[in-house]
Amino acid sequence: MDVNFNKNEDYNKLQVSDLKRKLLKVYKGGGEKRIEKHHAKGKLTARERIDYLLDEKSDSIEIGAFAGDEMYAEHGGCPSGGVVVKIGYISGKQCIVVANDATVKAGAWFPITGKKNLRAQEISIENKLPIIYLVDSAGVYLPMQDEIFPDKEHFGRIFRNNAVMSSMGITQISAIMGSCVAGGAYLPIMSDEAIIVDKTASIFLAGSYLVKAAIGEDIDNETLGGATTHCEISGVTDYKATDDKDALDKIKNIFSKIGDNQKAGYNRIKPSKPTENPQDIYGILPKLRTDQYDMKEVIKRLVDNSEFEEYKADYGKTIICAYTRIDGWAVGIVANQRKVVKNAKKEMQFGGVIYSDSADKATRFIANCNQKKIPLVFLQDVTGFMVGSKSEHGGIIKDGAKMVNAVSNSVVPKFTVIIGNSYGAGNYAMCGKAYDPRLIFAWPSARLAVMGGSQAAKVLLQIETASLKKQGEEITPEKEQEILKTIEERYDKQTSPYYAAARIWTDAIIDPINTRKWLTMGIEAANNAPIEKPFNLGVIQV
Repeated sequence: MDVNFNKNEDYNKLQVSDLKRKLLKVYKGGGEKRIEKHHAKGKLTARERIDYLLDEKSDSIEIGAFAGDEMYAEHGGCPSGGVVVKIGYISGKQCIVVANDATVKAGAWFPITGKKNLRAQEISIENKLPIIYLVDSAGVYLPMQDEIFPDKEHFGRIFRNNAVMSSMGITQISAIMGSCVAGGAYLPIMSDEAIIVDKTASIFLAGSYLVKAAIGEDIDNETLGGATTHCEISGVTDYKATDDKDALDKIKNIFSKIGDNQKAGYNRIKPSKPTENPQDIYGILPKLRTDQYDMKEVIKRLVDNSEFEEYKADYGKTIICAYTRIDGWAVGIVANQRKVVKNAKKEMQFGGVIYSDSADKATRFIANCNQKKIPLVFLQDVTGFMVGSKSEHGGIIKDGAKMVNAVSNSVVPKFTVIIGNSYGAGNYAMCGKAYDPRLIFAWPSARLAVMGGSQAAKVLLQIETASLKKQGEEITPEKEQEILKTIEERYDKQTSPYYAAARIWTDAIIDPINTRKWLTMGIEAANNAPIEKPFNLGVIQV
C-alpha cells in the first residue's frame, strides 16, 4: 500500500468514527434524564420498543436517524425528528416500524417529524411493506403549527395515506403506548388493528382540560380515553395490553400469521462475499475531493466475488455501467468514474463529469435493465455535466435530457449511494432524491450542492462584494478574504451530508462497509412490489 492509501485510510476511518459518535448522541433522544423519567412510568423508550419487537440477531436499517439534526435550536432541538423509523423483520417477514420518541418534547410533531413519517409511509407504499406504528405523542408542536398542519405534505397527509394504504392491502398495525391526542388519534384507528396499553396509554380527540374548557364537563383522562373505555365501552381499540412488552407481543402474534406477498421476481442466487477486502474502500477513497480514484476498485469491494460485466467499457468512460450481483441479487450499476480518461478521439475527459457519450451509454443501459427487470444501483460522485462551446454544440443538453428521462421513467427499483460529490444536474441524472430512489443514502465523504464549494464561493463573493460596493463600502483585499472565508464556512456546512440527512434529503449516512446490507435489504423490500406498468421513455430527442 502506498502513502496516499494510508493517509486516505486514516482520514476516512476518522470520518466513520465521527459518524458513530454522532449516532450515539442521537440514540439518546431527549437525554438520560428524560429516559429515566420515561422508564419510571413503566414504559420502554422508542428504540427499546423497536428492539424488542424485531427478530433477535436479524438485520435492520434505520431511516432518518439524523432528521432534525441541529435544527429547531430555539425550540430545544428535535433529535431524530422525535420519531424512530426502522426496516427490519418480525417472524422473518420484512416490515417498517415507526415509533414516536416521547423523550423528545413528549413525542410532539415538528415539521421534520411529519416529513419523516411521510417518508416511512412512502417506503411502505412503494414496497408494499407492512407498517407498524408505536404511538406515544402529544400531537402537533403548537408553536410551529403553521409549518406542520395545513399543507399537502403536512400532518393530515399521514391519515390520507392510512386510507390509501388500506385500500392497497398494505397491513397497518398500531399500538397506543402513551398519549394519542387530537388529529393524531386518527392514525392508530385508521390502521387495521389497534392495541392500547392499560393505564399508561390514552386516546381522545380532546383531553380533559380542553373538554372542561369547551363544554364544562369534569372528567379524568383515563375515564375519557383509557384502555378500559376504548376496549369495553367505545370499541375504538381492539386489544388491551398490560404493559409495553405485552402490546409488542400481541403485534408479534398477529404478524406471525400474515400471508406472503406476490413477489416481483428479481433474480437472486446464492450470495457470495467480495473477494477484494471491503475495508480497502477507506484507503481508495481520497481525502481531497479533487483527487482522482478508480471507481471500479470501489465496485469490486461491494459486489459478489468482486466480479462485474462492464457494458460499453470503451465508450463514455466517465460513467461505468455494469451488470453484477450484490448479496446474490442481480443489479445494474451506474457509477461515476473519477479518473481522468481518454475518449475514442484521444481527448482527455475529466473524472466525475458527465459527457454526451457517457449520458448516451447510461440511457441505453438503464433501458436495458428495465427490459430485463434488473434493479438499478447508482453510485454518485459527480460534479455535473460538461460545459463549454464544444459540449453545447455537441448537444450535451439533449443527451443529458435523455439520461434524465430514462431515470425518471424507470420502473425497476432504483437505489442511490452518494459516495462523494453530488452536484447540480449530475445529482438529477444520477437518481437524486427527486427521482424516487427506493433508498438513498450517503457515505461520510458525500457532499450535496448545486455546484462545487470553490466555484460557488467565488460566485457568491462577487454578488456580495458588488452589493457592499453599491452601499458605498470600500472592499479591501483583507475584507474580501474575510467575506470569502465566511461564505466558504456557510457553504461547507450546507453541503455536509449531515445537513442533507437532517432534512431527509437522504435516508441515512452510513459506514461504507454497511453498503451491501442496505442494498440487499432495499432490494428484498422492493421484491414485495411487482412492477405495475411498462417501461416507456416517452418523447425524447434522438
